Amino acid sequence: MPGEIVVVGSANVDLVMKMARLPKAGETVTDASFAQVFGGKGANQAVAAARAGAGVVFVGCVGDDGYGEQIIEGLRRDGIDTRFVFRETGVSTGTALVMVGGEGQNLIAVAPGANHCLTPARVDLAREAIEGAAIVLTQCEITSPTLDHVLGLASHLDKPVILNLAPARAVDGASLARLACLTVNEAEAEFLTGHAVSTDAEIEAAAHSLLARGPRTVVLTLGPRGAYLAGEGVRALLPAFAVEAVDTTAAGDVHCGALAVALLEGRSPLEAVAFANAAAALSVMRLGAQPSAPRRDGIEALGRSRSG
Repeated sequence: MPGEIVVVGSANVDLVMKMARLPKAGETVTDASFAQVFGGKGANQAVAAARAGAGVVFVGCVGDDGYGEQIIEGLRRDGIDTRFVFRETGVSTGTALVMVGGEGQNLIAVAPGANHCLTPARVDLAREAIEGAAIVLTQCEITSPTLDHVLGLASHLDKPVILNLAPARAVDGASLARLACLTVNEAEAEFLTGHAVSTDAEIEAAAHSLLARGPRTVVLTLGPRGAYLAGEGVRALLPAFAVEAVDTTAAGDVHCGALAVALLEGRSPLEAVAFANAAAALSVMRLGAQPSAPRRDGIEALGRSRSG
């Protein structure tokens, strides 16, 4: 059913180079392979949620260049409602330069372009979609005033919000307290708490600290270790699926999109994080952001392989 999940966020064209190893500062690494794909944390989350089985509306902004139209067409192919993807005249679509090393690690630089033209006023134009949403999903590749507006509007409309604090930025306490779920990786958790997040004790302490700020649930993604879930009387580390990583770009975005779908379907938080872990594991096995987002049958098959 269209509009079950509304994703508000960024959309980019990704220029990707895959190489045997990432260069050091001042070094040139040759013999890379090149691919142009589409990404942006918001659009990635939207595609991941749609392929996992939800009806999705995407609210974002692209430029009036050829990339913008291609991004919109790609979202539509995945069944995503793009009525509220705005075109900004005279501004380029967001662009990311992505270098991927031999074990899937990446270095990414982003030129926001039209993503920073997604204003609170444009979000208000999508109010009807947010009013009809079961879950609102957002992240931090839009401006701070727009993000705060999204969180405030969703709260006013009594809509549960999942915020992926990526890239890490300061968010006021009132906004954090409104969240149904806060998702962060180790670096983002360290940014918020001011403490290292690596050992089991540090992970638990970080999750406890973040819960104390008001979100009902915290999900701390830990790469190949899995994800730590805290909230509603649950404290658990859910292990990752063992796979060979080709490209970790967008794994966190895919995790968020799949998590939103599982929660929408009424799965318990533990079941939802396990479902998201399976989706993220599949995503790192392919090159590129949106091309790597798996479809529901694959996610369920990987989940069954563990339970069986």
